[in-house]
Amino acid sequence: MKNFDTRLYFITDSTGFEEAEFLRRVEEALAGGATILQLREKNKSTMEYIGLAEKVHKLTRKYSVPLIIDDRIDVALAVGAEGVHLGKEDMPIATARRILGDDFIIGATAKTVPWALEAYEGGADYLGVGAIYPTTTKVKTVITSTETLADICKAVPIPVNAIGGLNKHNIDVLAGIPIAGICVVSAIMKAESPKTATIELKARAKELGIIR
Repeated sequence: MKNFDTRLYFITDSTGFEEAEFLRRVEEALAGGATILQLREKNKSTMEYIGLAEKVHKLTRKYSVPLIIDDRIDVALAVGAEGVHLGKEDMPIATARRILGDDFIIGATAKTVPWALEAYEGGADYLGVGAIYPTTTKVKTVITSTETLADICKAVPIPVNAIGGLNKHNIDVLAGIPIAGICVVSAIMKAESPKTATIELKARAKELGIIR
């Protein structure tokens, strides 16, 4: 039975961190109130990805937070993760759904209404829409307008999260748009205190009425 909350969706970035420090930061974010966590590793070998995912999964289980693996269905299955997130160039959502079954969380990236509808009809459980702002991650980004974000929210009946360069100082642009939550990387990952950053970001989003 799927049960997930995307209000504060934390996406990791291990770049520049030793493993122990990376895991410490991940746990701080979880302790601060991250509601779902995506492990994103673009450059690790399969063995390295699985090894790190197993360690992160121990932490997410401790805080009863679903672990989503970026891109890699094989890694998600290998570590018993709760879900996978797929981009446009990854396995088609419908194919992934046939492989993973109905109880697995499948997220999808969407930047247009047709793209969002295709993902939803293929079996996606939630959407990540953006980038709202330019990002500092190594992931290629295309800016998505808040108008398009609002249109996507109206077009599909599944949770829609905004992503891309978001932090506590700029999320006010999302006020009034019926998103389910926000996705953040650097605002937490690179913070002096990831726990404090998570708490403050969540509080600001609630203050603006972006999340409940």
